[in-house]
Amino acid sequence: MAKRLDLRDVNIHYGDFHAVQNVDLQVPPRSVTAFIGPSGCGKSTVLRSLNRMHEVIPGAYVEGEILLDGENIYDRRIDPVAVRNTIGMVFQKANPFPTMSIEENVVAGLKLSGMKNRKKLAEVAEKSLRGANLWEEVKDRLDKPGGGLSGGQQQRLCIARAIAVEPEVLLMDEPCSALDPISTLAVEDLIHELKEDFTIVIVTHNMQQAARVSDQTAFFSLEAAGRPGQLVEVGPTKKIFGSPERQETEDYISGRFG
Repeated sequence: MAKRLDLRDVNIHYGDFHAVQNVDLQVPPRSVTAFIGPSGCGKSTVLRSLNRMHEVIPGAYVEGEILLDGENIYDRRIDPVAVRNTIGMVFQKANPFPTMSIEENVVAGLKLSGMKNRKKLAEVAEKSLRGANLWEEVKDRLDKPGGGLSGGQQQRLCIARAIAVEPEVLLMDEPCSALDPISTLAVEDLIHELKEDFTIVIVTHNMQQAARVSDQTAFFSLEAAGRPGQLVEVGPTKKIFGSPERQETEDYISGRFG
């Protein structure tokens, strides 16, 4: 069941450095929200805070509330590992486990959580590979190394691995930045299909991609290097790209800066 995310007065720190300040944002369920903005504005930092990946960095911490269907994921009683199972992550660089087969890659998270039933694991692997539009391409070589796939296939394999544990939210940090145009199109088509079942947040530097794949766009920026990043404007993608309310948004989208 896809879930809604609410960020309330979120401030993110790396030790003494205030990286992102005062973010208020709602991410609706079963939709794609794109984070755009210049390098260093904190969009990937905000993305990593959404499943507590940020706090893996020594000295990093988050203030404010990030609510998943009303429950604060930073509540002290909440297990960060459980959060990361519920809110999956696909990284910029495809990172299949090189010593594992294609099938083993997909079900790695399930095995880690204790599932041992081979029949069930095989069923989940097929379902997830179909969900990632990869099954037809790899069904005859499931026992071959995941690292032997092309770049675009590896990224879809990582998406299959992420959805195999049945998360409710899927975070994607520039998932197409290392891919050729054809592979990028395949991943974008996949994102369109996945939003029927998942809440998706994607960070992208590609303005056209944000316009193509997202329902909602959040524009982040910063006043100067070394200053905290901030959320400038958020709204329906057509409005942000067609008639943004803030001049900074207009300047960035039209290519005047960034």
